[in-house]
Amino acid sequence: MIISNRRITGLSADVIAELIAEVGSLWHERHQAKLASRLRKRAVGAGAKHQLVFVDRLLATLVHLRHATTHDVLACWFGVDRSTITRAIGEVRPLLAERGCTVSPDVRLRTLAEVVEHLGASGKAGIIDGTEIRVRRPAAGSKERDRFISGKNKQNAVKSMVVTDGEGRVLWCSPTEPGSCADITHARQLGLVKLLADGPAVEVLADAGYQGLGAQTGGRVVTPPHRKFKKNAPDWYEEMYERQRKAHSSRRIRVEHGIAHLKNWRALARHLSRREHISDTVQAVAGLLSHQQTADLIPAQQK
Repeated sequence: MIISNRRITGLSADVIAELIAEVGSLWHERHQAKLASRLRKRAVGAGAKHQLVFVDRLLATLVHLRHATTHDVLACWFGVDRSTITRAIGEVRPLLAERGCTVSPDVRLRTLAEVVEHLGASGKAGIIDGTEIRVRRPAAGSKERDRFISGKNKQNAVKSMVVTDGEGRVLWCSPTEPGSCADITHARQLGLVKLLADGPAVEVLADAGYQGLGAQTGGRVVTPPHRKFKKNAPDWYEEMYERQRKAHSSRRIRVEHGIAHLKNWRALARHLSRREHISDTVQAVAGLLSHQQTADLIPAQQK
């Protein structure tokens, strides 16, 4: 029932089957390595057995990411203790985050450098934008209490930079930074300026929050035009400015569509878990969404 209904997990049955084959082997390897890393008091294979098989662990994680379902509800659903669900999600979520974003059945993008190289090789333009995810406020007296306050939305949040192609397909999501970090500062910290200045000729569209990167990258980051007249602008300039601004906006809007698809996964609409897990959550959702987007583009006869 869970696998066959895409509304529950956000993924088709074919994609889930591929995840089981790929992530399942990694989970078993790490589980066995963890068992072998400490002294054993029992023989291999002895002791209590898992009440939750890997397939159910994966499905519980997918439902949690898609609908932000609490661990208590999932525990009732799968017939196990809440701590079992918490442990399962904590094990599976990093594995999903490490997969990267799927752009074709044999190509995965895991770093920003790989994204820039992919865009250069394909000759496509990229689009970047920052998105904020609301998180819990740090405890009173904490040194980080003010770092997570977003100056834009006036709420406690973390920020991630999203990269899509011209069709709005998600290519990469960055690790998160506190909400007080500006978009342009985050891009510089990720090394975007150096990658574009030293790498292939790639056009990257961005909003006004990234103005200044164009000069640093030789014009490869394209932002909305600067307004030269603050007041009493001539009519011909107003017409030209609006035409250029709308032309840029109509191309850049695709990244907003990509971010909207990400926020359909309720774990990113508002993150209620621990803040240190949000980076894995963002990258796991980006990887799952990109995998499904790629699968939807493959004709049925080629599957």
